[in-house]
Amino acid sequence: MRKNVLIMSAVVALSSSIMFSSCIGSFSLSNKILAWNKTVDNKFVNELVFVALNIVPVYPLSMVADLLVINSIEFWTGDNPIEAGIVKEVKGENGIYTVETLENGYQIQNEAGEAVELIYNKEDNTWSVVQNEESTKLIKIVDENEAIVYMPNGSEQTVELSNAGMMAFRQIANSTYLATR
Repeated sequence: MRKNVLIMSAVVALSSSIMFSSCIGSFSLSNKILAWNKTVDNKFVNELVFVALNIVPVYPLSMVADLLVINSIEFWTGDNPIEAGIVKEVKGENGIYTVETLENGYQIQNEAGEAVELIYNKEDNTWSVVQNEESTKLIKIVDENEAIVYMPNGSEQTVELSNAGMMAFRQIANSTYLATR
């Protein structure tokens, strides 16, 4: 009897260490279902679908999946397996852009169908722009205080990640831009 209590206590402690690891998580799966539910029709139909998805039990199962699996993956790896594929429309100065979240970055497309991808490479900690199957490095994060920016003229500029460093970089970028005109 005492041995069973000890084993049960150990199981509960290990289980709760995963559940109470200071990670609330983004609950991506549940939020995707809720976002879809909000687009179904008017507020009365949305409420009926919401109640039905709770009875069926789509919402409770998605919450359990988020709580036990997806949020744990997000906490331990830093990557959210549900985030890839999210598409949002953004209104900019020159029209509406569609932004799709990829596993390793973003794809941005304008109304004319022209697309560009911003791709993050974990191995060398760089962001690149890919357009027409041609990749160009934009920035390399050295550490939390410094980055290397790859300039259009082929030079590299080390930037201090602070207000003063960003202001100095803006001045360099503006002068480089004006020199190329």
